[in-house]
Amino acid sequence: MCNQAEAKDTKQEEVQAQRKEEEQELQEIRRRLRARGICVIIPTYNNVGTIRQVVTDALRYCADVFVVDDGSDDGTTAVLRALNDIRLLHYGRNRGKGYALKTGFRAALQAGFAYAITMDGDGQHFAKDIPAFLDANDHWPGALILGSRKKEGISRSKGSNFANSFSNFWFTVQTCRRVPDTQTGFRLYPLRKLWGYRLLTARYEAELELLVFSAWHGVAIHSIPVDVYYPPAEERVSHFRPGADFARISALNTLLCGLAVVYGLPCWLWRKTATILRTLGAFLFFVFFMMAVITPGVWIYIHCGRMTERKKWRLHLLIYHAARIVGTKIGVPGARYHSNISKGLDLDKPSVLICNHQSHLDLIYLLSLSPRLIFLTNDWVWHNPFYGFLIRHAEYYPAAEGIDALMPHFRSLISRGYSIAVFPEGTRSFDGHIARFHQGAFHVAEALGLDIIPACLYGTGRVLKKRTYHLAKSPVYMEVGSPLSPSDLQAMGDTLAQARHVRHDYLRHYQAVKDREEQHA
Repeated sequence: MCNQAEAKDTKQEEVQAQRKEEEQELQEIRRRLRARGICVIIPTYNNVGTIRQVVTDALRYCADVFVVDDGSDDGTTAVLRALNDIRLLHYGRNRGKGYALKTGFRAALQAGFAYAITMDGDGQHFAKDIPAFLDANDHWPGALILGSRKKEGISRSKGSNFANSFSNFWFTVQTCRRVPDTQTGFRLYPLRKLWGYRLLTARYEAELELLVFSAWHGVAIHSIPVDVYYPPAEERVSHFRPGADFARISALNTLLCGLAVVYGLPCWLWRKTATILRTLGAFLFFVFFMMAVITPGVWIYIHCGRMTERKKWRLHLLIYHAARIVGTKIGVPGARYHSNISKGLDLDKPSVLICNHQSHLDLIYLLSLSPRLIFLTNDWVWHNPFYGFLIRHAEYYPAAEGIDALMPHFRSLISRGYSIAVFPEGTRSFDGHIARFHQGAFHVAEALGLDIIPACLYGTGRVLKKRTYHLAKSPVYMEVGSPLSPSDLQAMGDTLAQARHVRHDYLRHYQAVKDREEQHA
């Protein structure tokens, strides 16, 4: 009996621990959704039998749920008014799903949300797939995410399958894009990119219209697999009217095909042309500014007379002002730059500055911080035939030589008032992911008794990705935090422990920056 009682108690403890773990996971999902400005919008019309469960399930994953009651007259309104923690939007007569979505979008934007996940009120969608939309938004910020319905084991009518294939075909004709499921109502919308669109329709077909106009306006569209539930035919509640609705969809597709030629195609051509001009303009400016003005001028300056300490300082001032002109005054094409530097931070005090590395553009923004920054470079940069001489005379050193070999140079630079700037990851990441931190920067700080100043860059990798040659549009944000003193670093342990500890804090802060900035992506 004792063994049975002990086993029962153990089982209960395991169940309680599992429930606690699940609740913690749900809390983290709710926190992440709010941090990224994501809400849930549920349009409903006469779904009295399902709406309570749909809303309750959605609230488990998302604390911000808008329910748009599209003129229900079957008791749905009373059910919704009895629910807590939702934002209920109601109007008297049925005006269609498109109108309901527009009402929800308007309310979400006014409340400060950047994204909205839409779910149907008939119980077709599962709230458990909401985290998948969160992950997709983190991977593709600013994109419209479609929940492509899994077809395995699902009994759908021939009419439903035909309608989806029909819609997919015309979407491809109108946009030259392919998506597996254009009729899904389970979506994540980037609200700030959609709000400028005026809907031509107000009912069922409005979702197709939103999809087509999003494609025309250059919004990225991605699909993720989601589960779906179709109740038995006798229990199914559908407001789709085959004759009238199919006629409206056909009329809309006819109109969209015409608009594709006179509106969609010119929009596409303009975006491509703008990207080419933006990239070409930046390239020509770089060639003229760097190759025709800065590089020859610096070469003459360096080779006229002896290279004194005063001449070296003026060289650093020239690099600093050139970086400020390009990065913050004129601005890199496509980059919407803003920054935040910790109050009272003295960037002229010798220290070790560390920063994540996403793009070639990182140097421009970091060099604009102070003329007293010395960078470790890649070997090919140090030996570059065009501007390698500038790098060498500015006393930037190749990281390949090793920290121990470079330490005498660092001591000399520190004694003359310079700081050392290091990318602790060692190389650029392809997708903005922050790799492990190497110990080099922490070894230098320990050996020379220097503070470490953490700097955080977001967006440069979106403007100019690794292994790409065109400039995209993105916000670029740079933040320079408070310094970590030698005693702060020593409290973390040895240099390996310091690298791990600082990276852990860095990742957490970078994610917060990423969540905030990508609401405007």
